[in-house]
Amino acid sequence: MKWERAGLVGAAIGVVAAGAAAGVAIERATVGRGVRRKAQLALDAAGPYGSLRGRPGTATAEDGTELYFEIEDAAAPEAPEPSRRGWLRGRRGGAAAPLPVTVVFSHGYCLNQDSWHFQRAALRGAVRAVYWDQRSHGRSERGRDQAAGGPATIDQLGRDLKAVLDAAVPEGPVVLVGHSMGGMTVMAFADQYPEYVRERVAGVGFVSTSSGKLAAVTLGLPAVGARAFRAVAPGLLKIMGSQADLVERARRATAELFAGIIKRYSFGSDVDPAVGRFAERLIESTPIDVVAEFYPAFTEHEKGHALAVLDGLPALVLAGDKDLLTPSAHSTEIAEKLPEAELVIVQGAGHLVIFERPELVNSALALLIAHAADSVQAPVADGLRELATAGEA
Repeated sequence: MKWERAGLVGAAIGVVAAGAAAGVAIERATVGRGVRRKAQLALDAAGPYGSLRGRPGTATAEDGTELYFEIEDAAAPEAPEPSRRGWLRGRRGGAAAPLPVTVVFSHGYCLNQDSWHFQRAALRGAVRAVYWDQRSHGRSERGRDQAAGGPATIDQLGRDLKAVLDAAVPEGPVVLVGHSMGGMTVMAFADQYPEYVRERVAGVGFVSTSSGKLAAVTLGLPAVGARAFRAVAPGLLKIMGSQADLVERARRATAELFAGIIKRYSFGSDVDPAVGRFAERLIESTPIDVVAEFYPAFTEHEKGHALAVLDGLPALVLAGDKDLLTPSAHSTEIAEKLPEAELVIVQGAGHLVIFERPELVNSALALLIAHAADSVQAPVADGLRELATAGEA
């Protein structure tokens, strides 16, 4: 029975892995494992992505899970960072002043707060920002409900976001930005806390995300392969999650194969090898049992109705047109329900557009933050507007 199941699984995922496996086979014929490992270490050293740190804090979720966050404070008025090129000056050229909004970043599935590295580097000092690790990801505690056998749900992630907001941003307007699963978290939050949205949320950004219908996504596979994958994936992941130690050893033994799959589903074009390696490190750091716990939540995610709560706010909806995980058509649907949102479809970019085209993403986020500050009648930083146009060059 186990061998029959293995054969079915192999048939389902074979199409996904075929291209990656071919490249790995060629590499293995010419490059030894030790050399490959040295190359990985060199890439890690050459691109120390994910190394930015802020002021740490924790919030406690409803089930007792400790959620880790970091705060990046805006530069002090009397000593703005020279590298910010006057980003904190008001419209009339007055003294530097921090923007009155706090931007809260929610990361995606199998990632952590470090996935915002390029946005964090660009916005550092210009605006107060909070980056947090969703439950069971990064430095946050393994979800206690999940450790006890309960399911992971997007609604629970929305409540986790509320706990982080209460702890890290107890007052003042906020801008909520989410990538992939993080965008779904923001939708779940809005659905459950509409009054908070009306009183405190000054803007919202959705990057490479979806409001629902994810069960119909083909993942770039032929129709037969997509149906087979959807049929076996939940059960397969459940089995893998129950055999976590064995599966983790297998992951390490076949790291090159999975690197090829990660590249295919993360990017739509060639990226700097150090950036590709950064994506690998983030995804590889997510335990297989966590991968298994969260996967079923996506097919159940349906939050299109929650977007009505956000209608009228300054909004950004951005996606790559080569995204195989949350196709850009899903972003178009979100934008249709937020008529005042700016819709940005990035040509040639994949799911990790925040890695692949950071300048464009950063400029779009800067413009969103500027609009949000406008909405609360605050002087907008000249430099944020400068950053907002930089990605268009």
